[in-house]
Amino acid sequence: MSTQAEPRLLRPSELKRHDRGGGASTIPLVGPSIGAQAFINGITEFAPGTAIPFHSHNCEESVVLLEGDAVMDINGKTLPLQPLDVTWIPPNVSHRFRNISDTKSMKILWTYARTDATRTLTETGATAPISMEHNK
Repeated sequence: MSTQAEPRLLRPSELKRHDRGGGASTIPLVGPSIGAQAFINGITEFAPGTAIPFHSHNCEESVVLLEGDAVMDINGKTLPLQPLDVTWIPPNVSHRFRNISDTKSMKILWTYARTDATRTLTETGATAPISMEHNK
């Protein structure tokens, strides 16, 4: 007998926020813990002036800028983002997001196309599961 996961309504205001260090914090949303089998997503907030290091993933990624002033650095270009802009990044492409405001936070909604998505830091080559960021 197979069991099917139940649909869920997730309220970020009721979920645990995980400090990633360096001015970024994440609220994991959809993932294997609620039955997802094909993707994961969450919301990451960047404090004013925060930039995450260049990195890549083992799968496709899409990011929606929810609020704030941001840029995406990718392929030698700096691309300004406006709220509700959507990015799509193929696997293994080095990129980063930066909050360019000195006074306001920035929030993104990210989606990875695998439940076992990883992040590889471009500078060091260190690779870790995205889920490890939620245990800090």
